[in-house]
Amino acid sequence: MQSAVRHYAIVTAAYWGFTLTDGALRMLVLLHFYKLGYSPMTLAFLFLLYEAAGIAANLLGGWLAARYGITRMLVVGLSTQIAGFVLLSLLQPHWSVALSVAWVVAAQGVCGVAKDLTKTASKSAIKITQAGMQQQGGQGQLFKWVAWFTGSKNAMKGLGFFAGGLLLQTLGFEGSLWCMAALLAVVLAAVLLTLPQLMGKGRASKSARELFAKNSGINALAAARVALFGARDVWFVVSLPVFLYSAGWSFTMVGSFLAAWTMAYGAVQALAPQLVRRSADGLSSEVPAARAWSAALALVPALLAAAVFVEVAQLQWVVVGGLAVFGFAFAVNSSVHSYLILAYAGSEKAAEDVGFYYAANALGRFLGTLLSGVLYQWGGLLYALIGSALMLLACWVITLRLPLQRGLDRTAA
Repeated sequence: MQSAVRHYAIVTAAYWGFTLTDGALRMLVLLHFYKLGYSPMTLAFLFLLYEAAGIAANLLGGWLAARYGITRMLVVGLSTQIAGFVLLSLLQPHWSVALSVAWVVAAQGVCGVAKDLTKTASKSAIKITQAGMQQQGGQGQLFKWVAWFTGSKNAMKGLGFFAGGLLLQTLGFEGSLWCMAALLAVVLAAVLLTLPQLMGKGRASKSARELFAKNSGINALAAARVALFGARDVWFVVSLPVFLYSAGWSFTMVGSFLAAWTMAYGAVQALAPQLVRRSADGLSSEVPAARAWSAALALVPALLAAAVFVEVAQLQWVVVGGLAVFGFAFAVNSSVHSYLILAYAGSEKAAEDVGFYYAANALGRFLGTLLSGVLYQWGGLLYALIGSALMLLACWVITLRLPLQRGLDRTAA
């Protein structure tokens, strides 16, 4: 019991350090290159390989974690992020735009691999450490651990947004990257010294067919996750920051607002177990909750799109208020989904199941990031909000297929 709690605490702390620098990196890149005059489409392109790399990283990371242990994958993820920071720091101001974009995209790809290797390893560690504690709290304890982990992680990401703006202003682009690399080096050393090297090592799939064979709950949840995170990023990644800046907000105001929003969003995620009725089997109340919150969430961007279309007075503040409502409902949705994947996953292949699910998460972020730049360039915030509403409608429809019982059979995905 004590060792499980200790391992959970160590993994959570390590992921906090990683997420702090990851949030700072996003703000660094977005603000630095927008200041240099890059268009919304180009800004979105800078993040595309970062998101695309996560699709393969999650699938491969889950398999590697099952084969070689979660701790080793956590170490690989942290080391890869440090390498990505070093690559970005080598960017030179006299390079051409094409070379600069190519270099940043490649370095962001490295960081994307790092993020999802670290995320898959960390989330899998929760399932492994909780597996031996079923008699100590069962599925209720799992939901609490997942909610706290996810919520605190996003609070750290919000703090990272603020830190990114502050570092950029005080240390500059290159100095900020070296500072973050040094912080992660300390986290890496702590992980190497404290976690069991073979934690989570199990039987890995022996073929691609076996790797992609998931039960119906995981398949449906992965599809819903694509739509859910695409719906968030389609207006959050590029459209919203550019809209606020064009409305007269300064970079500091934009960064501080996004930081505050993300930290509040993380706090709601941590409280999700108190907002969702619990069941003894871990599914009969939680699955209907996922459906209800998805339906409610879809209404928010639809109503905001209507407000943008009719050009209501004080539109920027209407959008800010709508974002607060969106963040609350999205946080509960995300937390319930993060719990359900571990509830559906089998302990023997937890890392692979989590990796498959977060590959879908990365695919949603990729599509959302791409569409955020494209739709904003085509039709401004209105098009981005319409895209978000349609994705959330799809998410709700998919959640109707979530099973109310854990399926032990695995069918080809």
